[in-house]
Order: sequence, then C-alpha cells, then structure tokens
Amino acid sequence: MMRGPKNKLINELAKRFYHTFYQNCWPTKQKPDLRELSIDQSYQVQDIVTNMRIEKGEQVIGFKVGCTSHAIRSQFRLNDPICARLFLPHVISEGIRLNWKNYLNCAIEPEMVFKIDKDLSGENLSDDQLISAIKYVSPGLEIHNFKFWATPNSLSELICSGGIHAALIIGKQKVSAQRLSFQQENFQVFKDNILITQATADQIMGGPLHALRWLVRFLSQKGEILKSGSWVIPGSPVELVPIKMDTLLRIEIDGVGSCVTQFYSD
Repeated sequence: MMRGPKNKLINELAKRFYHTFYQNCWPTKQKPDLRELSIDQSYQVQDIVTNMRIEKGEQVIGFKVGCTSHAIRSQFRLNDPICARLFLPHVISEGIRLNWKNYLNCAIEPEMVFKIDKDLSGENLSDDQLISAIKYVSPGLEIHNFKFWATPNSLSELICSGGIHAALIIGKQKVSAQRLSFQQENFQVFKDNILITQATADQIMGGPLHALRWLVRFLSQKGEILKSGSWVIPGSPVELVPIKMDTLLRIEIDGVGSCVTQFYSD
C-alpha cells in the first residue's frame, strides 16, 4: 500500500541529491528526513542519481568503497561500509590545479587506486584471485563535498550522496599489486610539506583487499560484476582532511608512490 508514496519519496530524494552535487546546496528549505529510508532504498536513490548523471553525459568508470576505517567511521559516526560509483569527467590525472572553493567543504583522503583488468564476481574470492585481477596500483587523492544535510549523520545519506564523493585524482606511478602486502603500507598526508595524518593499510577493513572483496560480493548479490577496465578505490585508513585555504597537498603511500595537487582559490 505504501509503495506509491515511497517510490515518490525515492524519486524526489534522487532529484535533490542530483541537484546538490552540481549546485553545492540543498534545493529546498526543508532538510531531508531519512530516518525511514532503508539501506536498499538508499541505493535505489543512488541508482537513480547515477542514471541522471549518465543522461547528463557523464560515464561510470568504477567504484569507491567508503566508510572502511575506524578513523572515518568515528568521524562520520557510522559503522558500515558503502559503495558508490566513480564518474568521468571527475577522474583526473595528477598535475591539474584545482580550485578548492568549487567543492562544498572540500576535504580529501589518500587512496590506493586499483586498475582492474579481469571481470570479478563471487562471494568469497581469495587474495590471490583479487591480486591477479589488479593490473596495477596507483596513488590517488579522493576529493569530497564534506557535507551531511540531514541530522543526525546516517548511512542512508552517505549512500544517497554517492559517498559524498566529488572527484578522484590519480597519480602517475603504476606498481604491481604483487609487490604490496596490502597491510603495512603507510599512508601519509602533507599540507605544504607538513605531515598532517598517517595510518597503515590494515586499518582499511583489515586491508584494502578486504574492501575489494566486499565490493565484489556486494555487486554479485545484486546480479552485477566488477568489469575489467574499472577503477576501484577501496577506502582510506585516515580521517578526511579539510582543505580551507590554498594548499600544496601531497599524499604518500609506501610502495605505491605519491600524488601532489595544488589547491588554489580565485
């Protein structure tokens, strides 16, 4: 009996989250009430927003796994991982200066970036199966619109918003997954050459491969596969780092490399 009203709510929320991504503001005076929205319904909102962005001319080229570390979960006050899509033209090669004022409460986190070159599906893939499907690993910098519109913070909003993901910068280095432990690699974030935060890869759900395995399982349960050619970012071991002024931002990941971006303002 409630299917009609609930579908209407899902469609209206999708339109508003779509608007918010491009306009950096909530389109109505009334903030969203997501307390009655289930996780499945939240992913329905995300799917509709994805289709709207594709109709706009964007292209899905991979996935992110979010809310994977204790640091992020504490910062968001949430407990479970989520996944969302990565879109062109919002995946950028290292070397482009970015205006931090173009983002809403701009914040960043360091990422291992996986280039997948085999289709992946299944419930419990082994580490060897996952590693053999990674063509190479690059250092990356994920940019967020760090804003929750509903109170309190909720997993539903994180899903609806596509993981508050705004863009991904991919560094130039490409290293073999076979060379990495996916456990002890240290992630560091520097602002103007000053170390801001650091943590090791095992803080990402026990290791980034666990996040990749979770993503493949999640997609398989929906009848989808992780396609060859996709980019995947499995999450960060550190909290989001705010960018509130012009900054030379550098991330370094042991065994993977570094990624540098100049954030400026007009």
